[in-house]
Amino acid sequence: MAESQPQEGNYGSLVKMVEDLNRDLEKHLEEMEKLTVQVTCMAYDMVVMRTNPDLAKSMKRLEGAFLSCKEEMEKKWQEVPSESRGEEQKKE
Repeated sequence: MAESQPQEGNYGSLVKMVEDLNRDLEKHLEEMEKLTVQVTCMAYDMVVMRTNPDLAKSMKRLEGAFLSCKEEMEKKWQEVPSESRGEEQKKE
């Protein structure tokens, strides 16, 4: 009978260890599932962008519009100081 007590103690610690392992595995599995979903979405986006020529054309057109708008804004900002200087000279 004295021998059964240490075995029960070992069994209890073994059960706890297996439960902890299962919990850890479930946690890691959930993390892997989240990462898999993210990677799948990224791969889908890349495939759509590469296989849809209209999307690439739209992106180029949008980039061109942005660059021309940026250029116009820079011109306008350069004109603002010269306009304010001209007004100051008129006041004098």
